[in-house]
Amino acid sequence: MEEKEAIRQLKRGNPAGLELLVKKYQLHAVRAANLIVRDSSLAEDIVQSAFLKAYERIYQFDVERSFGPWFLRSVINASIKAARKRSRLVPLDSEDDPYHQSSLKDNNPGPEALFESAETAQALREALAELSPEQRATIVMRYFLDIGEAEMATQLDRPAGTIKWRLHKARENLRKLLQIR
Repeated sequence: MEEKEAIRQLKRGNPAGLELLVKKYQLHAVRAANLIVRDSSLAEDIVQSAFLKAYERIYQFDVERSFGPWFLRSVINASIKAARKRSRLVPLDSEDDPYHQSSLKDNNPGPEALFESAETAQALREALAELSPEQRATIVMRYFLDIGEAEMATQLDRPAGTIKWRLHKARENLRKLLQIR
């Protein structure tokens, strides 16, 4: 079953269509949410809630569009809200967290690259933690989810200039934070 057929099933009230969408988008969505909220269990809760909202509001969705951007926008927005509520002093998840490791690590590194990659990933996670939730979300959307600035503006319902400014400020802040380390 393809994505459009799964959505049609959901629109007809058949929850079986949700299974394909969960399989296709869950891991990607949890990784993105985790990079923003810095808490794997909270990220999983956010994504689960986003799937429930998608199921409840699927009648609003246009079958001719791709489900991914619509769904990920919901996840990103919920992640930003959750991150705002959390204290900025909450530590990053431990390095044995599978979402952090798989999202920031090279799959085939040599010994030297492994050491360097681990140091870089740790520094990047620490620097990301110091950004505002909006800046973290901007970085995650652009560089982790590989969403272009125009698409980000559409998904976040913000002017393109605002997205460019946020991205510029986020990169600038990351640069400063990474130079300190």
